[in-house]
Amino acid sequence: MKSGRRSFLKIAGVSALGIGIKPVFNVLATSGEQEASQMLTDEKALTAKRWAMVVDVRKINSIEDIQPMISACHRIHNVPDLKNKNHEIKWIWPEKFEHAFPTEEREFLFEKLENMFFPVMCNHCVNAPCVRVCPTKATFKREDGIVMMDFHRCIGCRFCMAACPYGSRSFNFRDPRPFIEKTQSTFPTRMMGVVEKCNFCSERLAVGQMPACVEASNGILAFGDIYDPESEVRELLKENYTIRRKEVLGTEPQVYYII
Repeated sequence: MKSGRRSFLKIAGVSALGIGIKPVFNVLATSGEQEASQMLTDEKALTAKRWAMVVDVRKINSIEDIQPMISACHRIHNVPDLKNKNHEIKWIWPEKFEHAFPTEEREFLFEKLENMFFPVMCNHCVNAPCVRVCPTKATFKREDGIVMMDFHRCIGCRFCMAACPYGSRSFNFRDPRPFIEKTQSTFPTRMMGVVEKCNFCSERLAVGQMPACVEASNGILAFGDIYDPESEVRELLKENYTIRRKEVLGTEPQVYYII
């Protein structure tokens, strides 16, 4: 009996060890694959200490100049085309001066500015209020300054929408997938009940590509590392007068407009 019991315990112990070891090996293997994949991505990824965008308003003559940026962004990010304005999803959109820059509004405004449209989006603020209020950390900020959304962690509370002073976030009141003309496999589709917004094309930066809106902007948009003195955005900021949206709030938006 003792011998049989001892043999049983040995077998059970080895079996348990085997069961315990296998997941560990699987985790290690998965981690190795992810690390290798990350290394391959890192070789061509575009990196920065802090990403920033500059909009050269002088190159915008009409709302039609903004449309290619919107189309490029919305196409690759599977943004649905919803006709109901109450359900509209926007990553980039045109806005009049009085709404984009209410703190800059004055009685006698330069006529061109008063009548033109500006491309607006998430400002990827240094002091992002949306990050602070998110209870599940679905909204978080990367080390390079990009404010990201984890769609799987979003519970749809919309605290981030209430906190954002720029109206840069959209909520999916309905399933957006039936309203996507042609789904792109390079970016995940969303579901009803989650918030979404511009992500500075982080998925494109990871494979060495510039944001889609920048490529489609015909020189209106510039994008780069604001901490790099040789970058295009730094050169533009040194040589031109710029304003940012609602600077008085102290959020430190990282989208600059050359006026």
